[in-house]
Amino acid sequence: MKKQRYDRMMITDAMIEERPDGFLTVDVPITRPGVFPYQRNDGTIQMEAKLPEEIFSDLTITSARAKPVTDQHPPEPVTLENITRYSRGMSHTDSRVENGMLKVSVTITDQALIERVRSGDQREISIGFLSDVIEEPGSYQGEAYQYAQRNIDINHIAVVERGRAGSQVSIRADSDAWQIDETDQSKGGNGMATYKIDGKDYEVDSAVKSFMEAQAAKLETATTKARDMDTLQGRYDALETKLQAKETELEDAKKKQLSADELDKQVEARVMLISGAKTLLGDSFEFTGKSEREIKEAVITKAKPDFKADGKSDEYVNAFYDATVEQSATAGFGSTGANHLFSGDSRTTDSQKISDLKAKRMNMNAQ
Repeated sequence: MKKQRYDRMMITDAMIEERPDGFLTVDVPITRPGVFPYQRNDGTIQMEAKLPEEIFSDLTITSARAKPVTDQHPPEPVTLENITRYSRGMSHTDSRVENGMLKVSVTITDQALIERVRSGDQREISIGFLSDVIEEPGSYQGEAYQYAQRNIDINHIAVVERGRAGSQVSIRADSDAWQIDETDQSKGGNGMATYKIDGKDYEVDSAVKSFMEAQAAKLETATTKARDMDTLQGRYDALETKLQAKETELEDAKKKQLSADELDKQVEARVMLISGAKTLLGDSFEFTGKSEREIKEAVITKAKPDFKADGKSDEYVNAFYDATVEQSATAGFGSTGANHLFSGDSRTTDSQKISDLKAKRMNMNAQ
């Protein structure tokens, strides 16, 4: 979307030509390449470039020809519908590039405006134009800019009041003027603004000062955001470390619980194994220090003395043991008694033994 912009250049006495018909003609530069500050609606400044290839293009040069001259800038672009309301003269068709600037002659036909020009009260020419403002960072003649004006099309040429900046170029944005104020106490004795760098004051153009202050404000905002981000990152890292510690603690608790449950099963299985094996091995057999396989091998050997377990797998020994116990129960251990493998009395005794062993283990863990 094209945006409206205004530029200013100064009229000097040497440019003024009085005509016999009373009209006033001036031959004046109306714009030049450069980097200029434009004020946004929010009060901040953006630097925009008028590059030579745009200012001196056929489009821009031609657009300066036969354009209405206005008294100040109208609140809208000048068109066929409103030209009689705003026009106070016209530009000539001699627009050209001269001394690095775009120049054109204009003739003022309004008596009141002519008198203000002659008196010096209204001595600046300011073009109103439409352009595409493209975000296109770069540098022109050592000055950095963020945006470039493209396809500059001049709409009208306004005669405006003398700016406080004297012959300096003054920039006006759509509705917000950006001008140098000579009453500003921050200026130096020669009308230039002062800017402090490393504790020392330097005289700079007011536009430069405003741009540098805007950049400093942006830097401070970015620095504050960076500090806030570091604080938040620190809090996040601390919470993440705390969470990882809790997760490790929970995982350890789960492992301990699984170990306790597994130990219960192993105790119960051991008690049942010893209780059953005693029916064949008798009370004189020393179970202490014997592994589950050693006990099972002893039971099998008791029933089958020529049994050799060397080279046999655990699965083989387990199966052989189960078959031996089953065969022993069928062959001679069907009645009740202290040595019966699966009697009701034996089960009661085994259950009590399991409970006692569990209680003993819990007491040992608690100490």
